[in-house]
Amino acid sequence: MKLITVALVCLLLAGMWLREADSRSMHVSSSNCCFTFVEKKISSQRIQCYKNTSSACSRSSLIIKLKGGRETCVLPTARWVKQSLKSKKPCLLK
Repeated sequence: MKLITVALVCLLLAGMWLREADSRSMHVSSSNCCFTFVEKKISSQRIQCYKNTSSACSRSSLIIKLKGGRETCVLPTARWVKQSLKSKKPCLLK
């Protein structure tokens, strides 16, 4: 009986460890997700480049890098976003 109890505890701990390790690896991709979006038009002169959010995100959006290094999230369906990004290139991956 003791052997079965020890085996079950080991399995439970291993399952918890795997779940914890998996949630840490998902944190990297979720950090490239947007949860709030700028709706007000940003001047295209202030926009340096853009990148898509991770496909693991719950909502498809763009991260716009502004001159000065600041990043902000926008919805790709907004008319001003489509117009502003016609002349911009995607950000280079680092």
